[in-house]
Formats: sequence, structure tokens, C-alpha cells
Amino acid sequence: MDSTALANLIWAVAVVADLAIKVIALIVIPRDRKPTAAMAWLLLIFLLPFAGILIFLLIGSFRLPKKRRDEQARIDRMIVEGAATQSAVIADPSEWPRSFQRIVEQNERLTGLPAAAGNSAELFDDYQGSIDAMAVEIDRATRFVHVEFFIVAWDDTTRGFFAAMERAVARGVKVRLLADHVSSKRVAGSKETFAELDRIGVQWAWMLPVMPFKGKWQRPDLRNHRKIVVVDGHVGFVGSQNLIARHYDSPSHMKRGLKWQELVARVTGPAVASIDTVFLSDWLIETGEMLDGEHVEATALERMTGPDALVCQIVPSGPGYDTENNLRLFLSLIYEATEKVILTSPYFVPDEAMVYAITSACERGLEVQLFVSEIGDQGLVYHAQRSYYEVLLEAGVRIFLYPAPFILHSKHFSIDDEIAVIGSSNMDIRSFSLNMEVSMLVRGRSFVSGMREIEQKYRDAGRELSLEEWRREPAKATFLDGLARLTSALN
Repeated sequence: MDSTALANLIWAVAVVADLAIKVIALIVIPRDRKPTAAMAWLLLIFLLPFAGILIFLLIGSFRLPKKRRDEQARIDRMIVEGAATQSAVIADPSEWPRSFQRIVEQNERLTGLPAAAGNSAELFDDYQGSIDAMAVEIDRATRFVHVEFFIVAWDDTTRGFFAAMERAVARGVKVRLLADHVSSKRVAGSKETFAELDRIGVQWAWMLPVMPFKGKWQRPDLRNHRKIVVVDGHVGFVGSQNLIARHYDSPSHMKRGLKWQELVARVTGPAVASIDTVFLSDWLIETGEMLDGEHVEATALERMTGPDALVCQIVPSGPGYDTENNLRLFLSLIYEATEKVILTSPYFVPDEAMVYAITSACERGLEVQLFVSEIGDQGLVYHAQRSYYEVLLEAGVRIFLYPAPFILHSKHFSIDDEIAVIGSSNMDIRSFSLNMEVSMLVRGRSFVSGMREIEQKYRDAGRELSLEEWRREPAKATFLDGLARLTSALN
């Protein structure tokens, strides 16, 4: 075969392969995928067919492997069986507004975890203070300590926490720790961190490990983003904060002077049993070990009484579930709001449903506010977030920018005067579909009042973005915002 014939053959094969990739993509990609995500993938593959299909094969699946999903389903059935004997004891739905009852029922159907009355919760917005508060509780432990973080690091900020774990182990307390594999391994000094855990005797395991040569593989950017601490089953912590220094031990962050601003809730009461259930489920999935002896039933926990007692429900979510539990919760709450919706999210990249819920709240005459950072630590996410500002401002949303050099990393929102959510979940497509998250739904005026004080701190520290100011944005920035918005849908 001469060179001309060979070149023609190669060209013909390439054309056929290009056509085959596009036809197969049109059949496969829209299946069980949101239209925006499907269109983003199809656009990538039609523009760059060979590179696009390789990227799709690497990160195109937004579900965990079937084995892990089956295990999650099995654990969910166990949770439902256990909760059935306790729901009527720890909560009285007849005392709640019907709209709240429905949302609680939705959450329980999706996760198996019931709402619990008689809780108390304290908010910590001091970065070092929240870690120190956790260490104080660990120093009181007599039976077990359960720790789960997206990022774990042993540094000057967390040394007191590690020392408390060491003292607990020395007392004979079982201390177990889960850390997200990819995210914790990427931190400077990760080898020293986990060597220190080994030295002090903490039993630890990776979450969602990406170890293909050991048979542990899933889409590499599916991550466990939860942040949980439970001590003796009586005290729990949930929120946005990782176990690491405020600048994340990153030289580039230090150079820019970046500092993370967080919000964490310390919880006591029956809801702690549900927080611990999330940890125990993750531990079982990652290690195969059932920790029956390290759990306190909700009915055995002391209940708070009086007007400040809180109703709390823990809502885990992520690619191990068949539906986006956190997104459904957020949408339901926004649509049920009657007076105000105040949102705080460091990475705000909503899908169409969330945009419609927020703008519809404005159309109903509600006060809607959004707190975000003035600057970003992740370029693509930051620009994708900015692409939504104009439509929100035009609808009447008041956007407040938290000032540099802080990254407002808190993740919470409040509805009217008695309902709030706090946890690890951002309001972005990644948190809705790709990350394992945990949120706590709270009903109680005292808790919302405390959150209102935090929100006022954000207003006092930052500034409000006006529609007139936004419309003066340069065209180059607007172009980058739109481009980032397109790539954000690739899930």
C-alpha cells in the first residue's frame, strides 16, 4: 500500500471513528443525566471527540461502583429498621407545622434517619476555637471517639486535637479516624500526619481511596466531603471546617494571605445518634468492620426540654444514594419559606432548579440574601459562581461579599425565623452530585437567632454588591465567567 492510500485509509478510519463516537455519545450520555450536564458533555465530545471521550471515560460516571452503592443500600435498610423503633419516642410530629412534617418525611424516606426533638446546639465561628472545643470533648471521652474529615493535617493549629486523641488512646478509649484519600494526601506533610496517627495509636482508614492496583477505584473526583466528630455518642460536631490550619498549609495560600472562615455546630441530644450513624456507616463501607459496641441509641440520650429545645435531623447525601438528598432538602425549604431566605455558600454554582427556587422566592416577595466570598481560591468555581450574579441581582437577591483575604467557607442557610441548615454541603453541582456530604436540618428559634448573629457579622465585615456595580464588570471577566459555567456542568 502506497503512502497516499495509507493516508486515505487513516483519514477514513478517523472519520468513521469520529462519527461513531458522536452517535454513541448521543445515545449514552443523556441517559440518567440532567440536560445541562448532558449538553456540556456532548459539546465537549462534538468539539474534541477523541479527547472528550477519554475524559468522559475517566470522570463521566457520577455514581460510585455498584458494590459500594449496594452496600450503602444495605446499610440504609439497617438504619430504617433501627429507626422504626425509636421515631415515635424521640419526636412528636404533631407539634410541627405540616410543611415541616413533609420535609422531615422526605428526608427520612431518602436516608432512613428520623428527626429527633430535645437537642441543643452551639455555634462556633472562631476557627481555632472550634478545634479546641472538639479537643476539650475528646479529653472527656471514656469509651470512643469518632473523627471524620475531608482533610486531615497535623500542624500547629491541630496539634492540640492530636494531643487530645493521644491522651484518649492512653486512657483506653477507642479513637477512630476517617480521612478522604485524595484530598488529605495532597496536603503538605501528609506522610507525617498519618505517621503521627500511627504513633499515637489512632485506628484510621481512607475514605474513597483511589488505588487501582489494589482494586479500589471509582471516578477519582468523587470525594467524601463530610466533617464529623462524635465523642462517646453524647456530643457531636458538624459543619464546614476541616482538621487543618486556616491557610490549609498551602504555600500559595500563605503567599496570598488567605484565611478560611468557618461555622461549626456542637450538638447534644438524640440527634448525636444520627451523626454517629453516618460515621459508623462510612467506617463499615471503608473497612468492613461493624462497630456495634460504639453506638448509643437515640432513646438513651438525654433530651433537653423547654422553648430552646431543638428538633434536628441529619441528612447524609452523595453518589452512594440514588437521588440528591441535599438538593431536595434545600429546594423544599426554599419553596416553603414565607418571609426570608438567607444563604451562605463558598462555592455557589446552582443548577436550574435552585436558581428557579431562589428567584421564585424573590417573586413571592420574600427577602433573599446570599453571602459569598469577594475572592476565590478555585478559579473555575469562582468564575462559574460569578456567572449567576446578574440573574440573581435582577430578581432582587441581595448579594454580600465577604472581604479578602478571607475565604467564607461556612455552609449554612436560614429560612424565616425558626428553620436552618448547617453542614458540609456547598450549593453547587459538585456537592449535589459528586461529593458525600452531611447536613443538619434544625427547627428552633434560638438556633436561628444565633445564626442571625453570624449573618450580621458577615454583613458588618463585607459589603453589598449592587446590580449597577456588577454591570460595570469588564467583558473579559464576563467571558471567563460564562466559560467556567459551561465546564461546571460536566458531572
